[in-house]
Amino acid sequence: MTKALVVGFGSIGSRHARVLTELDCSVSVVSSRSIIDFKNYRSLEDALLHFAPDYVVIANETSAHLGTLQHLADSGYEGMILVEKPLAVHPVNLPEHRFRQVAMAYNLRFHPLLNALREALAGEEVIAVQVYCGQYLPDWRPGTDYRNSYSAKKELGGGVLRDLSHEVDYMRWLFGDWRRLAALGGQLGELEIDSDDCWGLLIEYERCPVATLHINYLDRSGRREIVVNTKKHTIKADLKSSMLEYDGKVRSLNYQRDDTYRAQHIAMLAGDTSLLCKLEEGVQVMKFLSACETAASTGQWVSR
Repeated sequence: MTKALVVGFGSIGSRHARVLTELDCSVSVVSSRSIIDFKNYRSLEDALLHFAPDYVVIANETSAHLGTLQHLADSGYEGMILVEKPLAVHPVNLPEHRFRQVAMAYNLRFHPLLNALREALAGEEVIAVQVYCGQYLPDWRPGTDYRNSYSAKKELGGGVLRDLSHEVDYMRWLFGDWRRLAALGGQLGELEIDSDDCWGLLIEYERCPVATLHINYLDRSGRREIVVNTKKHTIKADLKSSMLEYDGKVRSLNYQRDDTYRAQHIAMLAGDTSLLCKLEEGVQVMKFLSACETAASTGQWVSR
């Protein structure tokens, strides 16, 4: 039985722990909180010593991701690691390590809708892409005060640009490396947070000359969709409703929220890297986010 350790037990950490349990892993947790359902270690050192995990999921706040990864490298850990997105607050150098396998938790790569879109785009010449992702931050974590979440706190790595970097990753996954970008954004709404809440980006990719990305914490109804125009077709993927529209013809894909997390863990445990986001790709996401902030602060295009 695989021994899986989840570092951090917020909403995403608890989801990882539950899904891994359903996959018949022996699950323990590192958290300062009181945990009832899982064996809980107060420090990573104790967990490595007494639990000796085969698989570690780093799911604490963004600002602690790199330190946790560095700690595992320094301890000589040689197992598997999945790091929740994003990798860090700012672009970083990766620590030297002996990990058997390490990946970033961009689980939307396992979404059946995005895989269907990727398949549909094979061999197509892409002209333009529009991506929109918005969700009202106070609705993200029912039963908790959004003002106390890491998302609301800039010093913890919160902010919509990093929280919704799934879109940044899958756009690169679908359309190749970015070439140049322009950006507007920051803290623009009236939420009681000190992190950014709204961004609009204009991007040129290797496979797409015109792409726009809009992300926000402000959309009360919630939207997550992508529209692609190629030379021959228009394809729309609505991730909220799990609908794929191809030249006006709509089909629905069965999907539950846990499915992408489950598929991601199955791939990690099986050593199947075909859809996983490599750690180095996580670094590229961080460089992209840094370029967005530079473009917004200078009012100029930034090239890769």
